[in-house]
Amino acid sequence: MASSNITVTHAETGVVTAEVVGARQISPHFVRLTVAGDELAGWRHLGFDQWFRLAVPTSDHTRFDNLSDTYDMAGYLKYLTLPRATRPVIRNYTVREFRPEVRELDIDFVVHGDDGVAGPWAQSLPLGASVALIDQGCGFTPADADRTLLVGDDTALPAVVGILRDLPRGARGDALVELADLDDRQPVDAPEGVEVHWIVRRPDQAPGEAALAHLRELPAFEGTLTAFAAGESKLATGTRRHLVNDRGVPKTDVTFCGYWRAR
Repeated sequence: MASSNITVTHAETGVVTAEVVGARQISPHFVRLTVAGDELAGWRHLGFDQWFRLAVPTSDHTRFDNLSDTYDMAGYLKYLTLPRATRPVIRNYTVREFRPEVRELDIDFVVHGDDGVAGPWAQSLPLGASVALIDQGCGFTPADADRTLLVGDDTALPAVVGILRDLPRGARGDALVELADLDDRQPVDAPEGVEVHWIVRRPDQAPGEAALAHLRELPAFEGTLTAFAAGESKLATGTRRHLVNDRGVPKTDVTFCGYWRAR
């Protein structure tokens, strides 16, 4: 991750292995993989923007049994010492949906052709592949505030949708989601009092630029506010800067996380 003020809460489940049992392209830039396995019986179900480290196989020789149970600094340093021939690629993803009764978990991947490692792997629709997950907890914490503000880009769509799904039904506020294509919108179970703004960036715009411009145009917030901003690093930090400096929101009331950094 790039800049962030979220707190990682390590789970006791450690490294959880699963198999890809479902794979489909759900929109122009999103692929959804479903993973399942008996080890998901112990998965803690937190909802909201629960995220995890996903270990993706890079070859038929990839191993998961020598990964650390907690992916802290010590775990990361151990990971770096593993042989490259058997070492998986590890990326951060959000739980899109968890179905404990059948031990299945959905993961949505943003795909842009050959860019990256996990995206092209997911776009190959790797049915039967083995993966490993290390639960890292939630970034968003529900707060007793008058309004809730969520801001994110394509990579934060699963987090924003998950938070909207699990917010109290009486919540009020706004959710701003910037996409490359309007057809990447997903059904949202948002409280009636939360308006969802789908924002499409132009091809010549930097990631996050359109969402930040939209944010600045929102009417003044009345009462207390709790905010969550995630996605490209400048979008996350720019949202926090605007809310704190221009709208007087206390820093402690803005959770932000840069999932990635534009070149």
